[in-house]
Amino acid sequence: MRILVAGASGLLGTHITRTLRERGHEVTTLARRSNADHSVDLHQPTDLRPLLAGHDGVVVALRTEEQRPLPKPIYPAFRHDLVDPVVRLMTAARQEGLTRAVLMGSYYTYFDRLHPEWQLSDRHMYVRCRAEQAREGRDAAGPGLPLAVLELPFVLGRANGRLPNWAGPLQTWAKSRSPLLAPPGGTAVTSATVVAETAADALEKASNENIPVADENVTWHEMFTRMAAAAGHPRRVRRLPAAVARAALRSGAVLQAATRKETGVSLDFAADLFLTDLFVEPVSGRSMTPAFAETFH
Repeated sequence: MRILVAGASGLLGTHITRTLRERGHEVTTLARRSNADHSVDLHQPTDLRPLLAGHDGVVVALRTEEQRPLPKPIYPAFRHDLVDPVVRLMTAARQEGLTRAVLMGSYYTYFDRLHPEWQLSDRHMYVRCRAEQAREGRDAAGPGLPLAVLELPFVLGRANGRLPNWAGPLQTWAKSRSPLLAPPGGTAVTSATVVAETAADALEKASNENIPVADENVTWHEMFTRMAAAAGHPRRVRRLPAAVARAALRSGAVLQAATRKETGVSLDFAADLFLTDLFVEPVSGRSMTPAFAETFH
């Protein structure tokens, strides 16, 4: 097959491109930066049909900084980053007769389906836009273009020196002599290698499913312990009481309100999210130890 990978210069795009080529597929890369076959900003209206002509499938690996404070209201900015480019790309892909597509999504949409009582789409603009991204992307694709959505948790790994967007500050923290504190709760984790393999499988099967991806479920205490060990500075991780974590997040929410800013994951409700077990079932059971070592060494 001939596949266009949009967002090919990122961590996931790099791994997906490599995996598809290893499986014998022809890959065209697209990114805003150089080192890609096409340098295109998908956030700007442009004619995408010539880029997609002659391809069988497309992979969309776009991202935004969900914890970056932006002036209120934040919804238009997140929709511009996450939803509009996917709708334009899927519309062009349908018009060009592509037969398969894969979108890199978020595991927050998995929890939004599983726990509607959490009201994630109402409380967090990032989650709302991820849900709209999947739904409107499928609407634009139509029935003839199946779109698989990979619902991704914390992803570990490297590509050309690039770390996951969340990992840099934690790597610095792990390598420092500062105490490590972990609140209650935890998260599912996976690796960029597994994401790439799952994306390739979904393309080859022309899947139209929501696909939660998880290899292990880890508490924050376990995650920080393994992170410090991988960074070469193993040490005790102390427990951070939930009340202290909630107070810190509330203080951040007050500061944001005073500056008339907000983040994609709202600090007003972040404690209810981060202090719970964001675990995905079932997990693959593949060990994440090599991915921790690769990320935090």
